[in-house]
Amino acid sequence: MFTALPKVDIDRIMAELDRLASKSAAPPPAVTRVLYTDQDLEARAYLKELFADAGLSIREDAIGNTFARWDGLEPELAPVGTGSHTDAIPHSGRYDGTVGVLGGLEAIRALRRTGFQPFRPIELVMFTSEEPTRFGIGCLGSRAISGSMPPESLVALRDADGRPFDAVRRAAGFQGELASVKLPARYFAAFVELHIEQGPLLERAGVPIGVVTAIAAPAALCVTLTGEGGHAGAVLMLDRKDALCAAAETVLAVETTARSSGSTDTVATTGVCRVHPGAINSIADRVTLEIDVRDIELARRDRVLAAIHAAIEAIAAKRQVEAVVHCLTSDPPACTAAIVVEAIECTCGKLGLKSLRMKSRAYHDSLFMARIAPTGMLFIPCRGGISHRPDEYSEPEAIARGVEVLTFALAKLSYTDDRVFDGAAHAR
Repeated sequence: MFTALPKVDIDRIMAELDRLASKSAAPPPAVTRVLYTDQDLEARAYLKELFADAGLSIREDAIGNTFARWDGLEPELAPVGTGSHTDAIPHSGRYDGTVGVLGGLEAIRALRRTGFQPFRPIELVMFTSEEPTRFGIGCLGSRAISGSMPPESLVALRDADGRPFDAVRRAAGFQGELASVKLPARYFAAFVELHIEQGPLLERAGVPIGVVTAIAAPAALCVTLTGEGGHAGAVLMLDRKDALCAAAETVLAVETTARSSGSTDTVATTGVCRVHPGAINSIADRVTLEIDVRDIELARRDRVLAAIHAAIEAIAAKRQVEAVVHCLTSDPPACTAAIVVEAIECTCGKLGLKSLRMKSRAYHDSLFMARIAPTGMLFIPCRGGISHRPDEYSEPEAIARGVEVLTFALAKLSYTDDRVFDGAAHAR
């Protein structure tokens, strides 16, 4: 298939990562790039320049998901997809998501430099808003693409300033009907995402490539505990209905419940605690908690959720406060597709690279792509497992190896017959 073996230009990738990181509302080394802000739009413009320079055809949908396509010998066939996101939470790093977008672009360029011709098209996707920063829900672009978030749910979103999603995206220049964002059934023949691990396992094991077999998914709860406020000195302890004390017990109950699930794949976090009125000499009359529960096994995660609900009810009754629990999101976990896992592992074998099968405990756009296409992910190590911080770092050699594996995997998948994706073992 190749007249010469593809070679990854890591210097170019690193320069492009640096340039993209400069599109930030925070000073370096931090990166802040929030959906539909000036920095997000500048980053999008830069990426489209790179896509055009690579000779790819570009389209954007009504919410800004960006598709850069390299037509194959049979352009009417469903493409092989790759890509990730480029938005960044406040004061984060420069590698989360961006390695998958710029790495996917370099994989295509590397193949083109060899004279390789894919049989089916290869399409690079930059997903809109993988991070939940602006509208409180992550993976907006891939949720909408997969049909997991219908237009009426998008329209209902508001940012922290109360601005509706539809008005914000139109002001940013993205028009069109929201219903048009959902892709047709079987649009992609396969999808593979390159990403930094965001954990320490690959680095600890000294293994360059992680092959993801399952992606955990979160359920998010908002819990409001309402008691009775009062003067910190005047209300006796026996008479108190302290919402913050009830909240403290709830936080510990969340931790205990997750630890008692029987699996290290269960994790639960209380990441938000808002106290009213928030004065040192005032008893809290209302506390709002936001809780994240994740697992790669849906039934076990739901058992943990049920146990948390029961614990909250018991705590509220004991402390004589009112508890209201609202489910913000509840997404099912995903398993990756054998055809993509095999393509990645086969490539690692041919390149002489060790690989490690692993689970993704962070969720990604691939969680939702797995609902509409055979999907897989490959991880590369990041220093100390650190992510979402300015000191997030992945070595150039690690990025180069990941892009090289992606390059060969995309080439292999682009020559796989449709019947393989339907479960039959046949390759063109």
